[in-house]
Amino acid sequence: MPHADSMVDQTRSRRSRVLVGFGCALAAGTLWGTTGPLSTALYAEGAHLTAVGFWRIAVALAALAIYGRFQKGFFFVDRQALLLIGLGGGILVALFEVAFQYAIAGIGVAGAVAMLYTAPVAIAILAKPLLGEALTARRLLTAAVVMVGVYLAVNGGEGSAEMASQSSRLAGIIGGALAALSYAGSTLLARYAVPQYGSARVLFLELVGGVIILGIALPLTGHTPVPPSSVAGWLYILGLGAGAVIAANFFFFAATKRIDAAPTAVAASIEPVVGALLALALFGQQLTALGWMGLALVVGGVAAGYLGEKQPRSSPIPSI
Repeated sequence: MPHADSMVDQTRSRRSRVLVGFGCALAAGTLWGTTGPLSTALYAEGAHLTAVGFWRIAVALAALAIYGRFQKGFFFVDRQALLLIGLGGGILVALFEVAFQYAIAGIGVAGAVAMLYTAPVAIAILAKPLLGEALTARRLLTAAVVMVGVYLAVNGGEGSAEMASQSSRLAGIIGGALAALSYAGSTLLARYAVPQYGSARVLFLELVGGVIILGIALPLTGHTPVPPSSVAGWLYILGLGAGAVIAANFFFFAATKRIDAAPTAVAASIEPVVGALLALALFGQQLTALGWMGLALVVGGVAAGYLGEKQPRSSPIPSI
């Protein structure tokens, strides 16, 4: 039965694609989870919150520029890419790099991450009108479960003395909202642009825009990004640039090529779990029972999201 065999092959192909997509999203979230510990180490070295974001994307941009030098046509893009990715994506990158640091400083790590991970719900809602992706009850429920888990996980842990307040509470709340908005926007942009221009070029254009915008805006606002003053500081910056920017975004973009934006964002929500475990291992920051319950909800939500997405769509799920 050739037709039956073809359907079986298609089902296997879909499951394989979804598995790889979720694996890439989880890898991205894992690498992003190192941002907190590395930033904590940088704060201990005396780095200012606005400088951390600028230097890590500047280092990542330099590395991608070297890579692009050996790729034919890497630097040639059309006007649409310059405007949409370079300018639009650059604004999102610059906004996130500063806003999230202010959120951490103003309302603490727990509040900042809790606000940031409202993004999967926003993505699930916006992906329907912008990208034509299905808005299903399952996706919204999964995103909500992961959000609750993230909130419990980050509120069930201890804060870090190195992340002492450098902004007001109001600035922290505004920063958290802007960070979530920029994260959602970056996910939707990646879902649209990566299939057309490739992950490396999209990331390069976003970083170019982000570095230029921050390079102009920060000095004008009296926050000129001072480079690290120690070898250890540069090593932490290199770790943030190579791992939490380049490698993480490559994995994230690879995920958006294989699965929709909403489940990609949900799977990447493993980030705070990784951060909490690293904080426990490296800095002795303990988790309460609620914290461990939150970790379980995040892992369970991601797993449920994968199981739901890998199912064939022959029986459509009622959409909202």
